[in-house]
Amino acid sequence: MNRSEIANEICAFPGPPTIDDQRYIVRFLDSRDFERFLLEGRSGELREEAADRDIRPLPLIQAVSCPAKEAAQLILALGDKAVWEIDAPVRASALSKGAIVTDKGIPWGVRRIQAPQAWGKTTGYRVKVGVIDTGVDYGHPDLKHSLERGINLLSRMSLPQDDNGHGTHIAGTIAAANELQGMIGVAPRSMIYPVKAFDHNGTAFVSDIVLGIEWCVRNHMDVVNMSFGMRTRSRSLLSAVNYAYHSGVLIVASSGNEGRIGEIDYPAGFSRTIAVGATNRTGRIAKFTNRSSLIDIFAPGDRIMSSWLRGKHREMSGTSMATSHVTGAIALLLSLRPGLPPSQIKSIVKNAAVPLRNAKAPRTAGELNVTRILSAADQL
Repeated sequence: MNRSEIANEICAFPGPPTIDDQRYIVRFLDSRDFERFLLEGRSGELREEAADRDIRPLPLIQAVSCPAKEAAQLILALGDKAVWEIDAPVRASALSKGAIVTDKGIPWGVRRIQAPQAWGKTTGYRVKVGVIDTGVDYGHPDLKHSLERGINLLSRMSLPQDDNGHGTHIAGTIAAANELQGMIGVAPRSMIYPVKAFDHNGTAFVSDIVLGIEWCVRNHMDVVNMSFGMRTRSRSLLSAVNYAYHSGVLIVASSGNEGRIGEIDYPAGFSRTIAVGATNRTGRIAKFTNRSSLIDIFAPGDRIMSSWLRGKHREMSGTSMATSHVTGAIALLLSLRPGLPPSQIKSIVKNAAVPLRNAKAPRTAGELNVTRILSAADQL
């Protein structure tokens, strides 16, 4: 998707931004205006006033994120050559923290999706997995063979070290490789590239996610895990997701944990992601998961044991945990069939799903099954 196509997806909001503490994303509809803005460092009369302000370029979507005052000035200067929206907050998708556990080996969710049966054929060897989250515990023994440097978007000179725990838990389910002393994840020889976009509270902004997606595309990730969500639909986030999709990078996203019927969080609600809901040990849809016909696949997400900070393990529940199972399964698939386009991966995952028992409408998706995914891949 080229820049003009991306710009055409954006709708302008009525009225200018208010002057408050809120940040806004201002998108340039003319690439020449955006390039001129970047070249000058600031645009025209904004240069002096905004020199010390936090104005963040978002090249992937031809935009900047900035405080309200600068956003209003930019819109005034650009007129109908710009559109804008609130740079909305995004939260990591997990329920309250469960107990620290001492379990070892293969967690129940990894067994349920039949990942161990695949390890004779594929372990996800060298598949590049971007995890946009709170970072990862680089000292965790379960992950020491599975981590690349990644990037810390909050502090560019620092490692994307986890100060929350959520990202470490996600990474463990995808790629932990310490069965004897710890645990083993779905794709234990895949490589995790942590993209720290969330702070210690598990909060980020749309602009952080856009920058994370841009990094993943530029660094040629094979699949990206996004275990977070927001209620509102962001056009900027939509454009970034679509850009990744057209660049051959598939995004796996969590549906949310509010138990809503008929709606799910974004970016899972966008058609060019794989939207994931959660199941429990009995294979039924977990009570907390949002439910909608937009969900593409369900996976284990209730009381999932995985890696935690300071070398520990913790049980966590949420569609975040389900999403990491799906990302790991895709890594197993891509190790066998590298270069599959996102549309084909999504089709295989959905068509290979096991029908759910006693599920209530709305539902068109089944539960993740690695054995069936690889059987479908064998027929390509």
